[in-house]
Amino acid sequence: MRLALNLGYWGAQDGAVNDPADALALVHRAEQLGYAAVWVAEAYGSDAPTILSWLAAQTSRIHLGSAVMQIPARTPAMTAMTAATLDRLSGGRFRLGLGVSGPQVSEGWHGVRFAQPLERTREYVEIVRMALARRPVRYDGRHYRLPLPDGPGRTLRLTVRPLRERIPVYLAALGPRNLRLAGEIADGWLAVFFSPRHAEESLAYLREGRGGSLEGFDIVPTVPLVVGDDLARCADAVRGYAALYIGGMGSREQNFYHRLAVRMGYAEAADAIQDAFLARRYAEAAAAVPEEFIDAVSLLGPTERIAQRLAEFAAAGVTTLAVTPFASDLEAKLAALEAVAKAVARADLLDEA
Repeated sequence: MRLALNLGYWGAQDGAVNDPADALALVHRAEQLGYAAVWVAEAYGSDAPTILSWLAAQTSRIHLGSAVMQIPARTPAMTAMTAATLDRLSGGRFRLGLGVSGPQVSEGWHGVRFAQPLERTREYVEIVRMALARRPVRYDGRHYRLPLPDGPGRTLRLTVRPLRERIPVYLAALGPRNLRLAGEIADGWLAVFFSPRHAEESLAYLREGRGGSLEGFDIVPTVPLVVGDDLARCADAVRGYAALYIGGMGSREQNFYHRLAVRMGYAEAADAIQDAFLARRYAEAAAAVPEEFIDAVSLLGPTERIAQRLAEFAAAGVTTLAVTPFASDLEAKLAALEAVAKAVARADLLDEA
């Protein structure tokens, strides 16, 4: 199992990680410790490619991934251009993570209808791969037509040659149909709220998409990390994050994270979290997140306990574990990265491939 760092949404909230120097210090320490990759997110604040190009210029070995670049934010051709450019600038270290986001962001921020997200994702990835292979881009799909059939558009080919023949593509997916699609068309899965105890159902859908085997497929959950002796206090550090996703990332009718919590057996708690969050009772929403749920999807506690949990994630099929350290200052976050690296090495879980 490889280790990775997820920086999340840069600049989204107050805190040390939003200082560029602090973010770079985390990435440099991760690289020194042998972490395989650093992942960067985007929503409606900072964009992932700008941060990744900045990191590429100041690192040498660690891979750089988007988790995710939003499909409604860019045409597939623009995504291929960005991926090819980042691959060359980074010396072949870029990993392209994609996701459709949610209806609130897709329609409210980007002005792109959220209808038929699976079909759009399939077409999008096909065009991106076609462009990155430097084939003439001709496509006649339901959502994308290139060139447009009734104008002066020409069939074009990407002028920049990526450093690698195949840039790995990852999909963020939660529901059964999305997971099957990720298994079918992607090289890896970007997971959130991944619980080793509940993982087999999701992995089964991925296997269906891949025709039975996950060999060579990268399972990459992002996992909150809090090192400390008091388990309850460690869980408290993650409560606001969990409440935001379960309660506020979407509407009452359409929230994929709420649905995931329900499938994991936390329906009553998920409803309480959502009710409080949508009523803007944010402290109440955070308090309603069960400690059991937080512990299931996080790395919490002293180093010895984290080592045990790391073994559980590896046994559940995780191939790259992306940690997000939750701490109040940079030094604590750096110490958390070091603690996980030592725990993985001590448990002989590290895969340097």
